[in-house]
Amino acid sequence: MNELVISVALTGAWPTKQDNPAIPYTKEEIAADVIACARAGAAVVHIHARDAQGTGTMDTDIFAGIVDHVRAEMKRENVDVVLNLTTSGALGMTDEIRIAHLERLRPEMCSYDCGSMNWMHNNVFENSPAFLEKLGKRTQELGVKPELEIFDGGMIENAKYYIKQGVLKAPCNFQLVLGAPGGLGGGIENLMFMRSLLPENCTWSATGIGRFHMPVMLAALALGADGIRVGLEDNVLMAKGVQATNEKLVLRAAEMARLAGRTVVTAARARELLDLRIGK
Repeated sequence: MNELVISVALTGAWPTKQDNPAIPYTKEEIAADVIACARAGAAVVHIHARDAQGTGTMDTDIFAGIVDHVRAEMKRENVDVVLNLTTSGALGMTDEIRIAHLERLRPEMCSYDCGSMNWMHNNVFENSPAFLEKLGKRTQELGVKPELEIFDGGMIENAKYYIKQGVLKAPCNFQLVLGAPGGLGGGIENLMFMRSLLPENCTWSATGIGRFHMPVMLAALALGADGIRVGLEDNVLMAKGVQATNEKLVLRAAEMARLAGRTVVTAARARELLDLRIGK
């Protein structure tokens, strides 16, 4: 495939302004990054919410305040981008809270983490079978396209099971995330291994955490990935000792794509390639 979808994960739930002052917390900061990244070449923007202290939250009202402001700024600035909202939650959070913002905001995409893992070697990132079944079915009812977040090979097998059971509707979009502590490492051989497990007729993208950011991006481009993901959620540096911004990471990804002979697509074309619901 020649065409390429660039996604940007703006903030995540973990990096702080102590790690990098450019991490966006407020609705104004997040909206400004959405606009800048869309103009830099991002077709999809992955959004987490932060509370007033900068802590990751799934509070529906906070999420709605951020997304409503982002949409208003997109309209004012005449910018088009696909919004992809997280469902990752936090320790002790109910399944209902992790889904409630989707029902209220009806984004075009949402994250779908395909299994549980020992996150950062210090807590359990829980995605129970009951939650995954509930989330998969609800996304179909709402017309929201799940992006299947994959941290190790077993999660791809989980996804195949849920496709077979009708919980997930093919064609699916996979986001391969390598180098997260507790998940599969960021080596290129691991990217090739996970790619070999993917079902036919799917689309896939990849990202590497921290020092794996550039190697995974370059390998994904060489392997013909449908997309690549960048952003401060995954990596706060441009190079050792050089802090990044979301806009700079997108600009670099777009330049690398062009050097690789890939065509960076618009949000409108991304909707077609990723089989998204049209008409938000």
